[in-house]
Amino acid sequence: MNAIPFDNSYARLPGSMHVGVDPTPVSAPRLIKVNEPLARGLGIDPALLTAEVAVGNAIPAGASPLAQAYAGHQFGNFVPQLGDGRAILLGEVIDVTGKRRDIQLKGSGRTPFSRGGDGRAALGPVLREYLVSEAMHALGIPTTRALMAATTGERVHRDAALPGAVLTRVAASHIRVGTFQFFAARQDFEALKLLTGHVIDRHHPQAKGAENPALALLDAVMEAQASLVARWAQVGFIHGVMNTDNCSISGETIDYGPCAFMDAYDPGTVFSSIDTHGRYAYQNQAPIAQWNMARLAETLLDLINPGREEAIRIATERIGDFPAIYAKYWLAGFRKKIGLAGAEDGDLGLIQAMLDAMRLARADFTITFRILSNGGEPEALKDWLPGWRDRLARDPQTPEARRALMRSANPAYIPRNHLVEEMIAAAVERRDFAPFEAMLRVLMTPYGEQPGAERYAEAPAEPDGAYRTFCGT
Repeated sequence: MNAIPFDNSYARLPGSMHVGVDPTPVSAPRLIKVNEPLARGLGIDPALLTAEVAVGNAIPAGASPLAQAYAGHQFGNFVPQLGDGRAILLGEVIDVTGKRRDIQLKGSGRTPFSRGGDGRAALGPVLREYLVSEAMHALGIPTTRALMAATTGERVHRDAALPGAVLTRVAASHIRVGTFQFFAARQDFEALKLLTGHVIDRHHPQAKGAENPALALLDAVMEAQASLVARWAQVGFIHGVMNTDNCSISGETIDYGPCAFMDAYDPGTVFSSIDTHGRYAYQNQAPIAQWNMARLAETLLDLINPGREEAIRIATERIGDFPAIYAKYWLAGFRKKIGLAGAEDGDLGLIQAMLDAMRLARADFTITFRILSNGGEPEALKDWLPGWRDRLARDPQTPEARRALMRSANPAYIPRNHLVEEMIAAAVERRDFAPFEAMLRVLMTPYGEQPGAERYAEAPAEPDGAYRTFCGT
């Protein structure tokens, strides 16, 4: 492999969908990390992934750098033009499994969509996204991934002057609900139809042969989002900016700015500094996912049916199915977490009773489930355990199979917020990346016990209720 094998389908779409733009060169790039296993999976020789490529100083042969156009509802307020303000899509590759993947630089300088911003990223948010996105992948949750991280040798100015960095992000695509909204807001029906066809071909080909392809696409995206958000709930992950421009059509988790994993269980938990009203709290993530799907449906109405009233009726009926689809995935996941292979009508009540007990005791979400997996008896659940044991007695599994099931659904290690902050502080203040490397190694095998890694499984000394994360823009 002596070149990155680009095949850039999005760049071949009409110019209204994107703007060609090159990254802005930086003064002194330095690699922090290359994800060599991911590179090989993309069909890329890791030796090609130099610091110059990582920051955009060198454009690989075959790349077609561009910024994508999109709109979005941000905390419920519609903004008709957003777009990639600090990200540049280098191009696409077909990976070794035959799947198409975007390669994007995040923090690589201004684009026509920067809206007065500097187009840059600080080191802390880059390391957070690298670590958390790779942790999510290791947990088995659909996500964008991190291919490279590099420092720029320059400062970016936020609340203070901070070291700059660039993240190379990999995704099935960076097409969002907001991409559809961009063209719907402009009543550009031809572009919307072309985008719909592109997305069906790329992500949901089963919709192509359907009687109503646009409706089949809506169904497929709803299914993917319901499954994804249920998986978040099962590991206590809270996405702090579930705006429509951060809702990926492919069903991957995207944008790891304001996000975190819960320590003490509280369904009202919010980590984003800008989510002052709890719109994206843990307990609201499924309703917001449904709301986002309604916004997607609005953009597809003319493709669903030429009669407006009939299109609205059909789409409304479909969106109304979302809670049941989500509940199916949520319940299946939590059954595994408590060791159930079969299903009974009372399982939902049993799981909810467990969560209620955890909330009252402020029990650590990850630790409580892991103790249960290991045959322990969490103090917070002492009144709940007899009912659980009665239910297990009716479940057709051996104890060994049950324990294996539970351990596969209940990680020992998540990106603990206090440790993420320690890691970022070491890198930003001392250029010490050893904590980043050490934490990354542990998080790559989250379900297995790792001798010597005990501190990564421990709850923080203080509750995390006041913990806040930021966009990094």
